Amino acid sequence: MLTKVYGSAVFGIDATTITIEVNVDIGVGYYLVGLPDNAIKESNYRIAAALQNNGYRIPGKRITLNMAPADLRKEGSAYDLTLAIGILIASGQIKEGNVSDFVIMGELSLDGGLHPIKGALPIAIKAKEEGFKGFILPRENAAEAAVVEGLDIYGVDSIIEVIDFFDEKAELTPLKIDSREKFYKEVEFPEFDFADVKGQESVKRCMEIAAAGGHNIILIGPPGSGKTMLAKRLPSILPPMTLYEALETTKIHSVVGKTGNSGLMTQRPFRNPHHTISDVALVGGGSYPQPGEISLSHNGVLFLDELPEFKRSVLEVMRQPLEDREVTISRARFTITYPSSFMLVASMNPSPGGYFNDPNAPVTSSPAEMQRYLSKISGPLLDRIDIHIEVNPVPFEKLSGDAREGEASLEIRKRVTKARSIQTERFSKLENMHYNAQMSTGQIKLYCRLDEESKQLLKEAMERLQLSARAYDRILKVARTIADLEGEYNIKASHIGEAIQYRSLDREGWLG
Repeated sequence: MLTKVYGSAVFGIDATTITIEVNVDIGVGYYLVGLPDNAIKESNYRIAAALQNNGYRIPGKRITLNMAPADLRKEGSAYDLTLAIGILIASGQIKEGNVSDFVIMGELSLDGGLHPIKGALPIAIKAKEEGFKGFILPRENAAEAAVVEGLDIYGVDSIIEVIDFFDEKAELTPLKIDSREKFYKEVEFPEFDFADVKGQESVKRCMEIAAAGGHNIILIGPPGSGKTMLAKRLPSILPPMTLYEALETTKIHSVVGKTGNSGLMTQRPFRNPHHTISDVALVGGGSYPQPGEISLSHNGVLFLDELPEFKRSVLEVMRQPLEDREVTISRARFTITYPSSFMLVASMNPSPGGYFNDPNAPVTSSPAEMQRYLSKISGPLLDRIDIHIEVNPVPFEKLSGDAREGEASLEIRKRVTKARSIQTERFSKLENMHYNAQMSTGQIKLYCRLDEESKQLLKEAMERLQLSARAYDRILKVARTIADLEGEYNIKASHIGEAIQYRSLDREGWLG
C-alpha cells in the first residue's frame, strides 16, 4: 500500500514542504531514499523501538520511503514521527483518515515520547501558505508555532496520541494563542536599568543618540569605568519591537532552537559572544549553514567586549554585513541569505595596560605597544562605527550612596521612541528603512542638508582630522539623529559640532 505524509525542511530562515511517500510491498527490506543525512538514516532504530513499546511494529515486508523532492538534502531527527506515521498507515495498522491535511514533525525517543524540534515557526508559516489545516508537533514547540494564525497547532507528548487521533480513538485540542493581544499587552520591565548608573552623563547621552538612530557605538576607557555596565543597559532604552520585528526575530531564533517555550519573542535580542569566537560562528555558515551571532542579533544589539582581543579575521568579516544589513552564505548547490540588521556596541581599553596617557596609572604602555594594540582594529571597520566615546572612571563622590540616582531607562526610552517615530514617518515610503543609520548616500543628501555655518564647521573638522568620506556620512547621520531628538527639522551647527565630538578615534593621538 502506498501513502503520503508531509513534513518540512528548513533552509536559511524559510521552510520547504517535504512529501514522504511510503510504500509497503511483498518482500523484505527497509529503503530510505531522497538524500537523508545520517540522523535520518538512523531513524529506523528509534521508530522500531518506539512502535514496539506502544503495541505496534514495523512490518516484516519491503518498505520504501522516499523524501521528495529527492534532490534536496534533508537533515536532522525531526522526521521520526512523520516516517513512523507513514509506515503505520501504509501497513494498515492505523487509519489514513485526513492525514494529508497535516504537517507532522517530531523526534522520537525509544518509549514513544517526543523531543522538541528546530524551526517550528517557519514550518508553521509555510504550512499555512500551502493550505494545510493543521500542524502536529512536540508540545514544547506548540507555543512557538501557535503564533501563526489560521493554522491549527496540535502539541503532543507521544506518538500514541497521534496514533489515537488518526484512529479516531481520541481528539486533539488545538492550542489557541492570540499573538497580537499577548504581544501588545506584555509590559517589559528591564533587568538592567540606566537608573543604576551613577555619573557618566555624557556617555548616557551618547547611548541615547545611538538608540534613537540605530547607530553603532564604541566605548573606550580604562578597566572598571563602566563600559560593560552601560552596554548591557542599551536594550532597555531601545523602542519596543513591532509585531513584524518580533515575528522576524523569533523566526531566526526558531531555526537554531533558541526560543524555548516562550513563543513569540517580545524583547530585543542582546548577544555577547566571547572574543575567542570564530568567523563562521559570528557571521553564520558551516557544512549545513546556520545563522551566526550577527543574525541572532537581528533587530537587537551585538556587544563585542574588548574589541581588540577578537581575531582580526573575525572582525573583518563583519564589514559587509554592517553595510548591507544581511549576510549571504554561498555553497556549491545553494545560497542562503540571513538578515543581520543589528546595532554594534563595542568596548575596548585604550592600551594593552588599560590606561592611556595617565601618569598615575598602575600600568603604562609604550607608544609602540599602544599602536600595535590599536592597529588590531582596521580603519575601515572603525569607519563603520558611527559614535566613538571615551568613558572616564567615575569619582567617589558620584559613586557614594548620597549621589543622585540616574534617570530611569523608561524615561529615556520615551525620548528615543519619539525620535524613532519621526524617522519612521520620514522613511515611510522607503522599503526596509526605519531609522537614520540605514540611510544611503542619496538619502543623506536629501535629509541631511546643511546651512553655511554647519558646512564650514564640518569642512574644518574633515581637514583637521583627515576624515574619510564614510566618516563624513556617519557625522551627518548622527547629526540628523541629534536634531530628531530635539524635534528640529533642520540640522544646525550645534548638532554637527556634537556629532564631530563623537569621533574620538579619528583624533590625533589615538590611531596615529
